[in-house]
Amino acid sequence: MIGWDPAYKVSINVRSNAAAAHITKGNSSRRQVLILGAALLVISGGGCRAVDTRFKSVDSCALALAPHSGADAIDREIIRLQRAAHTAGDQTRMLEQLGWAYIQKSRISFDQSFYKLAEQCAICIESQLSDSAEALLLRGHVVYSLHRFREAEAIARRLSETRAAPFDFGLLGDALMEQGRLNEAVGAYQKMLDLKPGPQAYIRVAHIRWLKGDLEGALEMIRKATASMGPRDAESLAWAYARMALYELQNGSAKNAEGACQAALQMQANYAPALSARSRALLAQNRNEESVRLMKLAASINPTLENKWLLAEALRASGRNDEARDVEDALIQTGAAEDPRTLSLFLATRREQPETALKLVTQEVKSRDDVFTLDALAWALASVGRVGEAYEAMQRAVAEGTKDARLFYHAGSIAAMNGKKLEARAMLNRAAAIKQMLLPTEREGLSKALAQL
Repeated sequence: MIGWDPAYKVSINVRSNAAAAHITKGNSSRRQVLILGAALLVISGGGCRAVDTRFKSVDSCALALAPHSGADAIDREIIRLQRAAHTAGDQTRMLEQLGWAYIQKSRISFDQSFYKLAEQCAICIESQLSDSAEALLLRGHVVYSLHRFREAEAIARRLSETRAAPFDFGLLGDALMEQGRLNEAVGAYQKMLDLKPGPQAYIRVAHIRWLKGDLEGALEMIRKATASMGPRDAESLAWAYARMALYELQNGSAKNAEGACQAALQMQANYAPALSARSRALLAQNRNEESVRLMKLAASINPTLENKWLLAEALRASGRNDEARDVEDALIQTGAAEDPRTLSLFLATRREQPETALKLVTQEVKSRDDVFTLDALAWALASVGRVGEAYEAMQRAVAEGTKDARLFYHAGSIAAMNGKKLEARAMLNRAAAIKQMLLPTEREGLSKALAQL
């Protein structure tokens, strides 16, 4: 069992994959997938009915091996593996590698369609080898990345109870953590680390330590992770540096945060998570125009709701309110389908459409009951005046000990709404101590809340 002192054994980090769930328009591989899908409907008789099961294995393999194009290293690797799969005696091994290459491509390009291609690789393998644990793990990572956390948990439990390989426990911990079951996730991560210590485990333990309120321990482990990685997996190393930047910023070192962002961008040019982290650091220093420039690039590469919101904040901080409102209007129009939790937080923070904010997060909490979904639920309940229920939800959100400025700001505000002034002041002061992590409008709200007390 993991404890939170320097002597304990460690485990792994779970990256947030919301940023990897946006389909980039105009991708050639995605067009090929759509064309093949249409062709398969013709084979099965057209219309909207399901494809005939006699074609299932052929369909999946054809989709997985649809000719790919591109000049980047990952594109060349995908093309190589596709060619090898066509001629290999054991096609399943090549298909497994191809599936992981598609996942890597999705993480680099922020294009969800490559996750679906990875899933087709798993289906194709299973059509040839029905009990393939490798295909099952591949499928588990796909459904996790697409935020189907309960499905990912079921797959991971099946794997951990039969094969019990390190990454089976890693997947299980990831799925449990996203559902807010942190203590169970710790147990799964510990088993992963015991079986295979290394950077993937260190990254995960950094995040679990941070969630448990141990920022110093998180920094220790993320540094250990980056030190143990080589340049071969540039995206993973870039992501670890981007995460390190946020830890350093919370720790009060904008200089170290800047350095971590630069290291990430050296590993992966124009890497959206690093651009976003650097933009946050710039906003905290009131370097607003620089922040706008970076966030425009980040949001164009990976147009998640979180990135659009941060861009709007940077624009407002720069006095460009009309541009900010255009970004916010677009965010509201697409947000319900793309990222309901973030849209709920945005609406409640802006005090717009409070009933919609509550509806969105109430649906979201059915599939993920983690700290940040509970926080969004509490904030939405407060926005509609249900302050007693908001307080109860907020108590659940802060129970894990996560040290997060937004969490403290919301907790203090909701405590004040319930007449708990001493508790409110304590929470708001904790938020103020790390206010560099808040968005500009949140910092303004925090100042007003403290003044009212």
